[in-house]
Amino acid sequence: MPSVFLRRGAFRLALLAVPFPWLPAAAQITVDRIPATEAGLPDIAPDPDSPLAPLPDLGVDWPDPAAEDEPAPAAGQPLNGAIESEGEQRYRFVIEGLDALEGVSPGKVRAAFDQISTLKAGAGKHANVAQIDRRAREDEGALREVLRAYGYYDADVRARVDSSAGDITVTLGVEPGALYRFSTVEVSGLAAAGDQAPALREAFPIAVDDPVEAAKVTEAVANLRRELGERGFAFAKMGEAQVVVDHETHLATLTLAVTPDGAKRFGAIRISGTPLFSARHLGRIARFRPGDRYDAALIDDFRRALIQTGLVSSVRITPVEGTTPGTVDIAVALEPGPKRTVAAEFGYGTGEGVRAEVSWAHRNLIKPEGAVTFRGVAGTQEQLLSAQLRRNNYKDRDRVVTGQIAASHSHVAAYDARTFTLAGGIERQSNIIWQKKWTWSAGAELSVSDERDVIAATGDPRRRTFYVAALPGSLAYDGSDDLLNPTRGFRLSARLSPEVSFQGSAFTYARAQIDASGYHPVNDRVTIAGRIRVGSIVGADSDRIAPSRRFYAGGGGSVRGYGYQRIGPRDAANDPIGGQSLAEFALEARIRFGDFGIVPFLDGGNLYTTALPRFTGLRYGAGIGARYYTSFGPIRVDVGTPINRRPGDARVAVYVSLGQAF
Repeated sequence: MPSVFLRRGAFRLALLAVPFPWLPAAAQITVDRIPATEAGLPDIAPDPDSPLAPLPDLGVDWPDPAAEDEPAPAAGQPLNGAIESEGEQRYRFVIEGLDALEGVSPGKVRAAFDQISTLKAGAGKHANVAQIDRRAREDEGALREVLRAYGYYDADVRARVDSSAGDITVTLGVEPGALYRFSTVEVSGLAAAGDQAPALREAFPIAVDDPVEAAKVTEAVANLRRELGERGFAFAKMGEAQVVVDHETHLATLTLAVTPDGAKRFGAIRISGTPLFSARHLGRIARFRPGDRYDAALIDDFRRALIQTGLVSSVRITPVEGTTPGTVDIAVALEPGPKRTVAAEFGYGTGEGVRAEVSWAHRNLIKPEGAVTFRGVAGTQEQLLSAQLRRNNYKDRDRVVTGQIAASHSHVAAYDARTFTLAGGIERQSNIIWQKKWTWSAGAELSVSDERDVIAATGDPRRRTFYVAALPGSLAYDGSDDLLNPTRGFRLSARLSPEVSFQGSAFTYARAQIDASGYHPVNDRVTIAGRIRVGSIVGADSDRIAPSRRFYAGGGGSVRGYGYQRIGPRDAANDPIGGQSLAEFALEARIRFGDFGIVPFLDGGNLYTTALPRFTGLRYGAGIGARYYTSFGPIRVDVGTPINRRPGDARVAVYVSLGQAF
């Protein structure tokens, strides 16, 4: 925390920090009286028995109820205790003279002042004359302190209160004076850092002739401390930054003492308290290894990774002297958090109906980080019971192994399917703390599905049982700025699933799908977002493929305005039959107003019976959505209508869910 000494006459002020909410430290100003004899003045001791001098007039009369009918002040008359007004009035205030500043924009000074201004806090509200006058006097001092924080130590601020036609205007007139600059900047002790010394000096960007800005000094000290930690100096010590200001020359000196104490390397991980994880597993989670150069940023990453497991309620990580000279051991103390979680969600979509889900999870049933989740879904079109094992940080950081067993029933317009599935896989996924650029997955799936649909040409019902083995995989790139609510960048993903189906006889095919989305900010409140999707099944005719494994389009996550799966080829009863290829697009404008927003959108797409999409006969849907932005993502309500609807399509479709459409 820097200290600033101002010398003028017979007083010395020690300014430890500047008292503004936008600086990290609170203000402490002490005034030390230099002995009068030291200042060349006679030493006169006060007599403790002498009477007190009469107090001066405060300049503001006590309220007089009998004065309520006195006339309003004349236009332009100063309101420094001499003006009296009837009742309470509104006022406005202006600042004059900031255009004369150099080295800092007037807007920056005004923004800093607005955070502490009593005039700003009360602007637009009724106040009486005494209140307005008092606020003006307080803000004189507040604005002087802001200007001193930017290097204007001789700044003078005078408040003037005027009344014209019953309107009150408070004017703060500024005379900045000279801008104080550094004549000397000395950071001692960095030579002990060896070849790291130049980089450390660059991390303290204060130089000779720079303005004496308190915020920049504080920021430079914090930056140097961070750089020392990231370059291996785990036990470096830094003194207090000393700033001495000379009012005669309008110059200042800055000195800072640093003791690097030698660069260190990572040693062992030590566990204290409850042994929630083994040292070996903690080593997998950490991004450092024994012998690597110490880096404080990796300690912060390690702390966040432990919190991300969801198994700890508190984490304490302390660098300590290593058992091997020149190393730093990492002492880790963890407090276990709740192991069990119960969750529920509810959704509704036109064509999809109601859907409710409940789950129970034990997040560390199979140690370490082996979460077992039981899930149940009850909905208009879907019922499901499943059990899943998810092992996080398996053998390596961010690697996840999953296994699942599930029994489900889907009853939609295109088919009725009762399916039993066994699946497993390994993946690398994004999360809110670490939004990864590249993610991937690979797995295997075995399923038995009893499905009912109709023969498309005749409409006759049929029932078939499919035995399917699949090897699904995916690869994705995320260049967006936010996982849940992106406003810039793009995303690209590809999925491929080679499959073998046994239905009558064995045959093979492959399902492939590519998704791309982009986000462009027009300004701080408006983002244009777009999405395209293409899919293809090659190797078999769509009629041989299980209806539940074909492509479908329409609904809240597809083409809005249409019912769930209502786009594409239909049978004789006007029910969808799915497709062998798919083409979709979506375009929307996300307009945000604080925690709320509106989203006009246009979607389009179609299914085809050929292996490759033809991009013809697109069905279009348009509408508008509402968003409520929460800390865990936006809540979405979209209302759409089909533009070129067909018989059987509803005129309006409503979708409610969590998160953006894409």
